[in-house]
Amino acid sequence: MTEAVQAAAIRRRIRIPLRFADGYSSTATVVSFVGLIDAQQHVALELGRPAAAALPLVRLHSECLTGDVFGSQRCDCGPQLREAVERITKHGGYVLYLRQEGRGIGLYDKLDAYALQDRGLDTYDANLALGHQADERDYTSAAQMLHALGADRIALLSNNPDKGTQLARLGITIASRVPTALHLTGANAAYLATKAQRGGHDLLSRSFDHAGRPRRPTGPLAGPADLGFEA
Repeated sequence: MTEAVQAAAIRRRIRIPLRFADGYSSTATVVSFVGLIDAQQHVALELGRPAAAALPLVRLHSECLTGDVFGSQRCDCGPQLREAVERITKHGGYVLYLRQEGRGIGLYDKLDAYALQDRGLDTYDANLALGHQADERDYTSAAQMLHALGADRIALLSNNPDKGTQLARLGITIASRVPTALHLTGANAAYLATKAQRGGHDLLSRSFDHAGRPRRPTGPLAGPADLGFEA
């Protein structure tokens, strides 16, 4: 059943040149919004030419200060963001950068969860031990942002089935789901395995033979076959 979603509106669009630590550069139109249900300052990065794409490619990326900014190896967030920006720039679409650190529990509690993981708990049990749900993220604001952008039918760049389930319930048609690369290192192997086994992330079908060597897309992303779309 589809749920009605309160309308949000675009507040401002600003062009920002981007440059990553490995030298890759792109240009994003950063879009802010009014009327988001959780009152958080989420933004959309419009990349490439989404209006020209038959199906805009979209990634919902949860803020990760440790991974996105400091390059933490405990997760795969930074490499996933880097991958998403390049792939979406080539194809046309949006990165929704959502302010929900630590699967929604906040930065300080995420660091506390790391301490519990160092004592043997996995990433989900650590959140539960702190009195949180295993994953507290709600994607209603993401659906509002997509509706405001006119992106009601998308290809979703994600390994997490919950994102597509929530968006579909909120009126976004997931025409195709595109898996991200496996960004595996010696430091995050247990974390990724837990996401696959307990969170249902589409990772177990991937090879774990390339630890420490994240794969990058090559060549132009011209169509569904190049994007690895799943019907």
